[in-house]
Amino acid sequence: MEQAWRWFGPKDRVSIDDMMQAGVEGVVSALHHIPTGTVWTPEEIALRQRQIETRADGRPSTLKWTVVESLPVSEDIKKQRGNWKEHIENWKISMRNLRASGIEVICYNFMPVLDWTRTNLQWERPSGARCMRFDLIDFAAFDIHILARKGAAEDFSPTVVDAAAERYSKMTEADREQIAGNVVFGLPGAAESFSLEDVRVHLAEYDAISEDQLRRHLIDFLSEVAPVAQELGVRICCHPDDPPFPLLGLPRVMSTAEHYRKVLDAVDLPANGVTFCTGSLGARPDNNPTEIFKLLADRVHFLHLRNVCIEGTEIKNSFFEDEHLSGHTDMVGMVQAIVAEEKRRKESGRADWSIPMRPDHGQDILDDIGRQAQPGYPAIGRLKGLAELRGLYRAFERMA
Repeated sequence: MEQAWRWFGPKDRVSIDDMMQAGVEGVVSALHHIPTGTVWTPEEIALRQRQIETRADGRPSTLKWTVVESLPVSEDIKKQRGNWKEHIENWKISMRNLRASGIEVICYNFMPVLDWTRTNLQWERPSGARCMRFDLIDFAAFDIHILARKGAAEDFSPTVVDAAAERYSKMTEADREQIAGNVVFGLPGAAESFSLEDVRVHLAEYDAISEDQLRRHLIDFLSEVAPVAQELGVRICCHPDDPPFPLLGLPRVMSTAEHYRKVLDAVDLPANGVTFCTGSLGARPDNNPTEIFKLLADRVHFLHLRNVCIEGTEIKNSFFEDEHLSGHTDMVGMVQAIVAEEKRRKESGRADWSIPMRPDHGQDILDDIGRQAQPGYPAIGRLKGLAELRGLYRAFERMA
């Protein structure tokens, strides 16, 4: 299991030197500054590789760019409108350029409009640690009263609607702006530039797109890019919906094992695989991430190991980012299943027997507080998670 960390580029408050000291083996990164739908050129890819391979003082680092997260899929592709066919061709060219640079694993997602959704990016725990949180009541207050989406109240239970109205009535204007900003932060690359009206426009463009239609668009996309990936020796892998239930009236197509099975069976190539995120799949009580992993293990190309604590029994619920060994996912059983799968792959002669993994997210602890790193990506909180996961892995590896 290659132990990796996500890095957001030179502006990331967690440095290459920090990752080296944490014992990271590989780096997960992307060209966040390249507009979605355009080509990632060899020059831009090489620049990011040099940045990863260089320490602050100019000496070589021990790190390599091993996983792309993410090569974005444009909204035009998801909706099959505008320049969607050109964007697919550009995605293929980018994939070829990445493979020529030595990168074999490419993560992407197919979530409409929002890459992820949280209502609080710095929720304080009793210990004083900070974490990201999705509060269903706060979100309903945003959807019904702040965004004022038509028909929003119909997507929540009467109890939630009433609680959201009461909470909204007690919010200050600053509270309302903060929640709106936190939700909009999940728009890729748009945390500081998207208005609520921009969000409304994006949502309106999905009014006529059902879950089945969005899935067809994903399958059409994969039918184009997966054969190229197979030819190149690239493994592409789709991240689950985050959270794994419908929001803002948008369809979801990667929230359950059944969702994944439909897509994997429709484009049945080894290159077409899964980014297995225990935190995203684990945010609904009817998902058992460890059992889902066992069902999909043969096609898992990339692992995100994180945990969430669910606050309710309904599919649509509140949750917060818990410590890596706490929460809904049995992380001990999960790591044991990963070791077993890697052993099976190695014995069968698969070259990709070692699955890249990153300890996804982490709570802000100690000197993380005040560092203002990317939400969910602290230095010390992830170091703690990596150490815990590494210990589990080494123990099960010894026993295998």
